[in-house]
Amino acid sequence: MAGIWRVLLPCLLCAFAGITAAAPLQAQWEFRLLPGDAQLQAHPGLDAWRPAQVPGSVHDDLRQAGVIGDPYVGAAEAGLQWIGLADWEYRARFDVDAATLARRHAELRFDGLDTFAEVSLNGQPLLKADNAHRTWRARADGRLRAKGNELRVVFRSPIRTLLPQVQAMPHKIAGNYPSPYGDEPKDAMVGNFARKPAYHFGWDWGPRYVTAGVWRQVHLDSWDQRRITDLAVRTDALDDQRARLGVLLQVEQGATAGKASVAVDVLDPDGRLVAGLERDVVLQPGENTLQLPLEIAQPRRWWPVGYGAQDRYTVQARIDGGGDPSREAARRTGLRTVQLQRETDAEGGQGFAFVINGVPVFAKGANVIPFESFPARVTRERLRRDLQAARDANMNMLRNWGGGYYESDDFFDIADELGLLVWQDFMFGGGMQPGYDPAFRANVVAEARDNIRRLRHHPSIVLWCGNNEEETAWKDWGHRRQLTAADPAFAAKVWQGYVDLFGNDLRQVVAEEGLGVPYWSSSPSNDLDEKANDSRRGDKHYWDVWGGPALPATAYLRETPRFMSEYGLQAWPQLSTLDAFARRDEQQIDGAVIRAHQKFMAGRGNERLLHYIEREYGTPASFADFVYLSQVMQAEGIELAALHHRASRPYTMGSLYWQLNDVWPGASWSSLDYFGHWKALHYHARRFFAEVAVAALRDEDGVTRFSLLNDGRDALTAQWRVRVMDVAGGEFARQQETITLAPMAATAVAQLVDADLLKGHDPARSVAAFELLRDGDVIARRLVHFVPARAQALAANQLRAELSADGDGYRLRLHADGLVRAVWVDFGDTGARVDDNAFDLLPGETRDLRVRGGTSLDALRAALRVRTLGDTRHAASVPPQDPASIPRTR
Repeated sequence: MAGIWRVLLPCLLCAFAGITAAAPLQAQWEFRLLPGDAQLQAHPGLDAWRPAQVPGSVHDDLRQAGVIGDPYVGAAEAGLQWIGLADWEYRARFDVDAATLARRHAELRFDGLDTFAEVSLNGQPLLKADNAHRTWRARADGRLRAKGNELRVVFRSPIRTLLPQVQAMPHKIAGNYPSPYGDEPKDAMVGNFARKPAYHFGWDWGPRYVTAGVWRQVHLDSWDQRRITDLAVRTDALDDQRARLGVLLQVEQGATAGKASVAVDVLDPDGRLVAGLERDVVLQPGENTLQLPLEIAQPRRWWPVGYGAQDRYTVQARIDGGGDPSREAARRTGLRTVQLQRETDAEGGQGFAFVINGVPVFAKGANVIPFESFPARVTRERLRRDLQAARDANMNMLRNWGGGYYESDDFFDIADELGLLVWQDFMFGGGMQPGYDPAFRANVVAEARDNIRRLRHHPSIVLWCGNNEEETAWKDWGHRRQLTAADPAFAAKVWQGYVDLFGNDLRQVVAEEGLGVPYWSSSPSNDLDEKANDSRRGDKHYWDVWGGPALPATAYLRETPRFMSEYGLQAWPQLSTLDAFARRDEQQIDGAVIRAHQKFMAGRGNERLLHYIEREYGTPASFADFVYLSQVMQAEGIELAALHHRASRPYTMGSLYWQLNDVWPGASWSSLDYFGHWKALHYHARRFFAEVAVAALRDEDGVTRFSLLNDGRDALTAQWRVRVMDVAGGEFARQQETITLAPMAATAVAQLVDADLLKGHDPARSVAAFELLRDGDVIARRLVHFVPARAQALAANQLRAELSADGDGYRLRLHADGLVRAVWVDFGDTGARVDDNAFDLLPGETRDLRVRGGTSLDALRAALRVRTLGDTRHAASVPPQDPASIPRTR
């Protein structure tokens, strides 16, 4: 069907399953600076062996050994760049049990080597690796012994390895962020030539730490005559009545052909056997692919959150009766269909919408960056914390950005469980890369094949995307023009290499291995159409707000894309997070430590932040006010954009802001900080991404577009109400009507100019409340203000607070005597958290908040601080006088 990529995709698959020991290699690891390395002159003694942690990184091992301090504290980054210039050696000593030695075949499997690695076993070379994203395997048949095996891995500096060839190029291809530390020339960046996480070379939200080490697990696998190497399930048909599946089983057979018995079972989400087969087959030497048909009656489909249950099936395969891990494989997955719908409209535009199980889904969510500078630190609990927070904020999609690494199986398991759709980039973060080099492209193809096979059983993955921003960088940022002017032939070669890699190679790998998940060549793009970043076709990155011309947030209302996959505003995390890396006396807008943790504009990003804060809210009176106002600005600006995108449905079908999470504690565009604390934006996201929401969007011309949003699958009958009142509480206009909201749609209600709403009243003293009510209760609201906050008549001390015990927790009651904007409740470092935050209160309104965590009531009363815009503007700073009635403080 023209304009639609249709995928029947339940992906009941087992990613690289089964090879003998699922458990990691049990070994004692050590590391050292490689003897003879030039860095020994400045760091003598580091060529002595020290204990190491695997999985891990050399930075963490050096810190654990007491050689360096915490790389995140203070301004440590500049003094640690020598680590990325050094060669490092790791060794593991291990024994092998008799059962493993008795098997015919053995293989060492390295799930992640970072990055240029030379591996030897018992003094003999085993393999050379040059890609941190790949799984590396080497046969160890006959090379193992019962006691005292020694595995050695030498990691070469990626900078020193690649720099000579980059410097030798007469004309350079575009890189990303040049190093400010002198460890690499600014005109010869190596990051785009290394198959290593690009952000390790620094980004505008994180530090430059060029890591090395065994960053994922090492396994020793063994087997006899045959083993299962892969299990996938292709869906040939799926509806309410049946799922018709083709089970693809990959079996490696020894040197001679032989007969084998194969059995496959499918268990439903409750663990009941619902399908199965047994068959005798003849296996030829080497790899064998077996295709086995199965059917499931009345299948239970997997749905994204908000559309149905996240049911998952388990498929189990075994050969020769199983009984050994090498002859068994099993995975959980979900049954669902995916379409990337790209219908052409009458004006020549082309849509971009995800359709799951036949239902169009408006994508609500954020971009995900790596969770750490040192990936081995990331735990399943850390992933669950942040992914659960995404779901709690009513997100249904996350985009895994291409400048990091392919996430762990834990990430996708949790996404499957929570019903979060995943847009998955291949690991290219920007600039350009040497796609004209056949060896480089072959390396990337192997990387892609490894990771698709590892991850394709996850129903959460609904798109594979070639790269982040490489096409638009070439076409729109001057890269093509500059290189063409210098060397037209080389420029043509670079672009052809790009087309070969992202237009052909990766597309083909996804078609071969991805079981039908759509492929998209770049973000933003229209899949190699002439214009890369087009609001009318494909997906859009919009940075004229914050970046480039630094337009006001109201400019979001003039940009209506088909799918907004990036946009953002920056903010600092809360003060307790800043305390983790900067002393209070170091917390100054232009202080050295604060600049070190502000990566935008090479440390001058606070200038841009102040520009946005002062335009809307005025000049902050203190650093604490600066932090608070940065969060208010970020939350209110992104809310404006996200509601505009939702109100533009179905023309627009996605809104993914930049970004969900942080790689370290510092300034960024995230809504969750490094420690998982919710910024004001995340609380706002829970409201503006809610299934039912109000979009009342006032533009710079004083026109408010009023729409009601219903992402539910059922129609909703309710009442809309508009009230206009004085900031002190007097109401001077009201209108209310009953309305039925269509399912999965935006319903336009009215366009109102300021004069219609204000009726001659002072705009600085007025506020309009646009509300949706059901059975008399307000279920959604948005306030419209007629002047910037800095000009609004917001009084100080308009909020009364009372904290009391309530069952097994505490209750905070807030009462507004007048209009109160941007309430922020903070309990310092007590660990206490309220169930909502960063909200407004109308005059006379009372709000009860549940307080969870913390210690005693007295301790919470002492720690409690409540900020509002009015108090910040008036620089109020009054300590609590009565534990039952706590004023706001700065």
